[in-house]
Amino acid sequence: MSRAAFARAMESMPSFRNLMSAYVHAFLEQILVSVACNGAHSLKQRLARWLLMMRDRSDGNALPITQSFLAEMLGVQRPTITNAARELERAGLIEPGRRRSTILDRQGLAEQSCECYQLVQTQQF
Repeated sequence: MSRAAFARAMESMPSFRNLMSAYVHAFLEQILVSVACNGAHSLKQRLARWLLMMRDRSDGNALPITQSFLAEMLGVQRPTITNAARELERAGLIEPGRRRSTILDRQGLAEQSCECYQLVQTQQF
């Protein structure tokens, strides 16, 4: 959609404008929670939260994601992700694989995650 068409839709359709406003609000809320989370919680908790968020946006428990990508998203070195993933694996929560991670116990992973995951999930926009 071109910028002009988008602007026309925003102007002429109040329901579309309201939907876009709600989307922007939800997106900013997620960003603010992520920033706070990065400063307040352990890597293991943040990794669990990130895997849960990825699972919420995918069709199954096998997530096509590399540890390098996770390291980049969480702002740490790849070996640090490997160590955190091993902790989650030893707890029986995930199964790391080549270019993927599989969630084995979603509820257990949610318990290992910080409260930030639940906070974003319960927001009503």
